[in-house]
Amino acid sequence: MSDDHTHVQEFFGARAADWDARFPDDGPAYAAAVAELGLREGDRVLDAGCGTGRALTPLRAAVGPSGAVLGADLTPAMLQAAVRAGRDRDGQLLLADVAALPLRSSSLDAVFGAGLISHLPDPAENLRELARVVRPGGTLALFHPIGRAALAARQGRRITPEDLRAEPNLRPLLAGSGWRMTSYVDEDARFLALAVRVG
Repeated sequence: MSDDHTHVQEFFGARAADWDARFPDDGPAYAAAVAELGLREGDRVLDAGCGTGRALTPLRAAVGPSGAVLGADLTPAMLQAAVRAGRDRDGQLLLADVAALPLRSSSLDAVFGAGLISHLPDPAENLRELARVVRPGGTLALFHPIGRAALAARQGRRITPEDLRAEPNLRPLLAGSGWRMTSYVDEDARFLALAVRVG
């Protein structure tokens, strides 16, 4: 396992047990972001880096009983927390690396990634892997329940020009990885970039 993977597992593993308690008010923001994906009954969607599975319930509501919801995460403790919260009833949980997903090419209609991009070891390559598993015309949502400035303040740091989530950085990163950005919102209450799979 790479050092990046070990770091991610250690970071999130240590925080998994009380993750939901630390962010109890995020539910409406997750539901609103999922709504913007434009999912339909019967769609197949992946929550990439699903953590404790907070997006799984709104994703299931969006695709209905005939749809498929998958949640993939690298950290076993996060998936265990998702099971304790009963969210495994809303989607199938996979212990998997989003850099090498055990899914067929073009098998999904959409990917939802909350707080994902800043934890990817190779963002361009990893976004290409997400594009691989989504059909042409499918969608990607990169989401965070608070915006970049609010998150930086919470973490006691400043936003740098190199921040991957800054629009001038994210747009070409997505374009080089098989995606075309269709909307971008970065405000205190949320961060949401939507993209469509090209090709």
